[in-house]
Amino acid sequence: MKITEKEVNHLAELACLSLDKEESRALSYDLDNIVNYFGEMNELDTTDVEPTYQVTGLSNVWREDEVGEHLGREELLDLAPAKRDNCVEVPKVL
Repeated sequence: MKITEKEVNHLAELACLSLDKEESRALSYDLDNIVNYFGEMNELDTTDVEPTYQVTGLSNVWREDEVGEHLGREELLDLAPAKRDNCVEVPKVL
């Protein structure tokens, strides 16, 4: 697959990027090499290769979701910087 300068310029336009002729030529060359490399990787025989799901050795720690001590509505409202009609008041975001 050949990535053309026209395709690079189209993608740059969609991304609102401004590329000069040399940049688009270099990017076209680099992207073409990347796509061709992935094509080479597709030719590898991976039938006996186990999928890698985890490489750090970390595992999830599961615990029960239990309700503990918590603040009541009035105590939480007292912590709010602003309140109105028994609710926390926040600034409008448009």
